[in-house]
Amino acid sequence: MAPIKPRWWVRGDWDGLLGLALDNLIQILLILALCRGLLGYPDSLVFGTLLPATGLSLVVGNLAYARQAYALDLREGEGERTALPYGINTVSLFAYVFLVMLPVKLSALAAGVSEDQAVTLSWQAGLMACLGSGLIETAGAFLAQVLRSWLPRAALLSTLAGIALGYIALGFLLRTYAEPLVGLAVLAVILVVYFGQVRLPLPGGLVALLLGMALAWSTGLLRIDPATWSAAQGQLGLHLPVMQLGALWQARGELLPWLGVIVPMGLFNVIGSLQNLESAAAAGDHYPASESLLINGIGSMAAALFGSCFPTTIYIGHPGWKAMGARIGYSWVNGLMMGVACLFGAFGLIAQLVPIEAGMAIVLYLGVVMAAQSFQATPKQHAPAVVLGILPGLAGWGALMLKAGLRAGGAGTPAAPFAPALLEPLQRADVWANGAFALEQGLIITAMLLSALLVYVIEQRFLAAALCAGVAALASWFGVIHAWRFDQADTVLQLGWGVGSTWAAGYGAMALILVLSAVWQRRS
Repeated sequence: MAPIKPRWWVRGDWDGLLGLALDNLIQILLILALCRGLLGYPDSLVFGTLLPATGLSLVVGNLAYARQAYALDLREGEGERTALPYGINTVSLFAYVFLVMLPVKLSALAAGVSEDQAVTLSWQAGLMACLGSGLIETAGAFLAQVLRSWLPRAALLSTLAGIALGYIALGFLLRTYAEPLVGLAVLAVILVVYFGQVRLPLPGGLVALLLGMALAWSTGLLRIDPATWSAAQGQLGLHLPVMQLGALWQARGELLPWLGVIVPMGLFNVIGSLQNLESAAAAGDHYPASESLLINGIGSMAAALFGSCFPTTIYIGHPGWKAMGARIGYSWVNGLMMGVACLFGAFGLIAQLVPIEAGMAIVLYLGVVMAAQSFQATPKQHAPAVVLGILPGLAGWGALMLKAGLRAGGAGTPAAPFAPALLEPLQRADVWANGAFALEQGLIITAMLLSALLVYVIEQRFLAAALCAGVAALASWFGVIHAWRFDQADTVLQLGWGVGSTWAAGYGAMALILVLSAVWQRRS
């Protein structure tokens, strides 16, 4: 039988394109909402720098994965390869916004700098975080298997689940119930399509989005403001990405304080990409791990070098795209579509027509799936370790909500800065804010160490568990985790010798008990 020459587009690519483009669209709408709303970035930065760099990273990765699939198809002569799905990393997007960029801006404002300077510092910190993630992903192309054998799966997935439940799922669940007609109707479509396996004539995500738009328009939730529409039209035009080496150099001091976020997120991306490659192999597409991870790392570094704070990743769901009949075309066409829309400033108008409420059920679904996977993909006996690893992420999100409430109530101003006096009335109400603020600092590292510790305890590897407690004690002593102080309107990480001695002592006691348990076990 003669080999089949691969084609750059087949009929099945239409369904794949609709699904992948919808995923990327929701991510970019989230970037717009968070950067313009929560972070207060000006449109000149968002449309002139952030989105062009994001579009460039999507073009680079999607074209590279399409070429990879074409080359594999050419060698095998089957014409059946499906390119790896690729786009903006949802978890990193939320982690970097809430755990890096927002704290930097609030701290800068508390230090008395102007709004413009605070925005610049926040953006530069995001660039450094994205670059760090890209470097780790690139290194992971050569060290991934070693990392995978060393890190317990429960420690990785439960930490991811904590962020997914707190910063993604709970946030959008509250927003769903704030706008119940739109939110719950769209959520119902997502549930019956993705969990109930109901097949619709169009992709389920697209049906949910169209329904959400129709309900938002009909209920008055979405209205076109002439001034806002005019401003969005003003952003139309070619915005070529420009290298931001100067901004990255200025942000070099922001690397060390945020390693507790950057390193674990980079590791998640590496391990997650490996799992997605295994999923693709199970579906019949065997892509080389090093090359695939290298493409991912280059895409994230390209984003940072040209001004985007948001890493990219290989998406889950490759077997689903393959079952749809998608092959190569859905990947490269998606990259070009998203890239062109970013470069020409079209998302300002799209955001006016597509409210975030119409797509938030999709993001809520992703949060639920990530949390469920942390239980499904780990050994049953490790379930308690998964639960323990989820808790720091929920505590961090709770601390974020608590501080937002305090600021909304008038605290956090020069006249009424955050101070220890806030803690006592909260404690009388059984709200242990000091514990939440301690867990918030370095929460990703804390979650990994606690979950890994419990995995080793369950397996009766008490010395390995003691090592986890010892690492936590050392990290606490230097303030990498837990040590915090009040800023004017926030709580910030406090680095230094002995700043976390209280927590270091607690972890030291844990380590001692675990070592004694190992000794007792051997004698018994």
